[in-house]
Amino acid sequence: MMKEKLKLAILDMNNDEPNQGLRCIKEIANFFIKKVDITVFNVRAKLEIPDTSFDIYISSGGPGSPLEEGIWRNPYLELMQNIWDYNSSNSETKKHVFFICYSFQVMCHYFKLGEIKPRKSTSFGILPIHKTKKGIKDPLLEGLNDPFYAVDSRDWQLVQPRLKVFKEQGASILSLEKIRTHVELERAIMAVRFSNEFVGTQFHPEADPISMEVYFSLEETKQKIVTNFGEAKYSQMMERLDDPDKISMTYATILPKFISSAISSIQEPIFS
Repeated sequence: MMKEKLKLAILDMNNDEPNQGLRCIKEIANFFIKKVDITVFNVRAKLEIPDTSFDIYISSGGPGSPLEEGIWRNPYLELMQNIWDYNSSNSETKKHVFFICYSFQVMCHYFKLGEIKPRKSTSFGILPIHKTKKGIKDPLLEGLNDPFYAVDSRDWQLVQPRLKVFKEQGASILSLEKIRTHVELERAIMAVRFSNEFVGTQFHPEADPISMEVYFSLEETKQKIVTNFGEAKYSQMMERLDDPDKISMTYATILPKFISSAISSIQEPIFS
């Protein structure tokens, strides 16, 4: 017989600010509703922290500085350390965690993998992301083009990787931001595999092209983007939303593959 349904925790890091990402994460998780029970925790606004009884965790993006010392921070990091320790001491069933953007930056800072710094200007749009040699071989990015495209929306970035720490931890860099030949700035690290079970991206793999197109077509949203980033950036985004080789492919690949792989590794057939 099969093991009972697994437990999936969605950690909402949006601090009660309106967003599209949380809805997209829920929609992707609901594809697996026959195999997982889903619970959402409002971490930053309500200090809702799950325990370690869950099998799969997805920690969302969010606004603000990833270095802020909110009251949620220590309990959140304690949870992640407890999950890490559980995986390190458990030779059989592991717990799987995916970190998105803000959460990714928080964890990279916690593990001391590099410098978390403010960007000179906001990175915003549907942008190319390049695989590293490790990323080309990583199953999470398998099936994606190189470069592939994803929604990027951030004021902070992970740069200056501490390669010694990466090596000691067994972590690897999976992707880097777009190549910018016209500026002499270090390219940000866009995805990291912390371990076999911990992985994260600095971009938004959960972005759904259909609902994103509806959202960006709203006059209020359009004017905000045009005011902040220009008409050309807005037109480029709308064109890329319609391209099936861009965020449609990313949306259908990364998070679904993470959840599916986690379920497969945990929910092995067992005999009574």
